[in-house]
Amino acid sequence: MSVVRILVVPGSTRIGSFNARLAAVAAREFALAGVDVTRISLADYALPLYESDLEAQSGVPRAALDLRRQIGAHHGVLMVTPEYNASVPPLLKNAIDWVSRVRERGEPPLQVFEDRPFAIASASDGPFGGLRALMALRQILTLGCGATVIPREFALSGAGSAFDDDDRLKAPRDADALGQVVRQLIGVAQTMM
Repeated sequence: MSVVRILVVPGSTRIGSFNARLAAVAAREFALAGVDVTRISLADYALPLYESDLEAQSGVPRAALDLRRQIGAHHGVLMVTPEYNASVPPLLKNAIDWVSRVRERGEPPLQVFEDRPFAIASASDGPFGGLRALMALRQILTLGCGATVIPREFALSGAGSAFDDDDRLKAPRDADALGQVVRQLIGVAQTMM
């Protein structure tokens, strides 16, 4: 069996983002578990705001094609999202919307979402850890895109004080919960390969 490849996508590009930090911690966990992990930044996939007239006039932007191919090159995907107004940020939602419009030759709609499992995580300084964003992201991926989203998810509350000086999770409970998400995504990805 080939080595599992996992893509980690932080839903924030903000300097010092709790979610980018959590994505880095998760990427290390995947690497320690022996999988081939890639962590990207959505800043490298600049996309206009999705609008059907724009798509009709100009087609799907190159960055959306590149992001779709990046997802397609991996056996599983972890999305780490901030919470904006009890939902996902526009940056992440827009990326998902554009990728959902990409069709490789002869491919049915949304195939890139249906062919691999997704995991979701969030970090927030608040007491709920971005849980409402996770509910919204799960709905977008499952109902909107037809993706398999693993049952385990991770919501890191109190994120402002949750990381140590080496950018690792301080609380063993948090590290264990993230590890469970990592292991479950790897396991489901192996069964879908």
